[in-house]
Amino acid sequence: MRVLVIGGEGFIGQALVARLHRGAMIHGRPASLVTVLDRRVERVADARLRLLEGDIADPAVLERAIEGGIDCVFHLASIPGGASEQNFELGMRVNLHATLSLLEVLRQSGTQPVLVFASSIGVYGVPMPEVIDETTIPLPSLSYGMQKLVGEYLVADYGRRGFVDGRSVRIPGIVARPPATGMLSLFLSDLIRELSAGRSFVCPVAPHARSWFMSRPCIVENLLHAASLPAALAAHQRTWLLPVQHLAMAEIVAAIARLHGTDVLSRVSYAPNATLQAQFASYPPLLCPGSEAAGFRHDGSIEALVTRALEPI
Repeated sequence: MRVLVIGGEGFIGQALVARLHRGAMIHGRPASLVTVLDRRVERVADARLRLLEGDIADPAVLERAIEGGIDCVFHLASIPGGASEQNFELGMRVNLHATLSLLEVLRQSGTQPVLVFASSIGVYGVPMPEVIDETTIPLPSLSYGMQKLVGEYLVADYGRRGFVDGRSVRIPGIVARPPATGMLSLFLSDLIRELSAGRSFVCPVAPHARSWFMSRPCIVENLLHAASLPAALAAHQRTWLLPVQHLAMAEIVAAIARLHGTDVLSRVSYAPNATLQAQFASYPPLLCPGSEAAGFRHDGSIEALVTRALEPI
């Protein structure tokens, strides 16, 4: 099983590569070789890791990444929402044009690999309806969401034509991300990281504000599960929602206090930013029984979410 992880040095990519290196299975087979492609790769050389630096929008780089054949591709690279809004050209180049370049390189290679595309809940935009389910029509309100939605359509069409075995996964808020990533939703990670570390935190949304949460280990499990879906099921449904925990900020804080002591409650304060709350903390319930029936999962409990969010790779 030869696997390519595009964006393999990112927050999710590092954890996915580590799991693959430790023997995680795809369709019952471990990875014999994992190619890690990113702008910069800072890993220790290993016989089962192939490290490749380059521009993911460059077809020549992508062609090098699949030399010798490829069985599975995880496309995780992106310019996040805040950075995409600030630099439209960069967002289009990485989030959309590079996705199309990848699909074209895979089509022309004739390898027909499994392709797992990291899409985003950003496809829904704001304001959201009272409930999001598997029939909700995406209406992105940021360039990032638009770029991800177009990527889903491309993956679905290349999958329909048999060029790839495509599966898109709409990724929710993954915690706890490192600081300064350019993501407007970073406060969701900061809340958990800072309070768990004994530091004070001013939350930029109200205590009752709700968002969707998933830990990094959990999203890695779901990505591996997406890659292992039977081809017939993936052909029937190319884009998947993920089960999430729909939580208020106060619920997260209470769980941290149960794990780390009641003084946590005195170290949090709230200064709501209306724009951030509307975009990232006014989420309705998300219902995806089809995804649950297919084997996708969330972290289980709030305490498990908080604990797993801070686990090292």
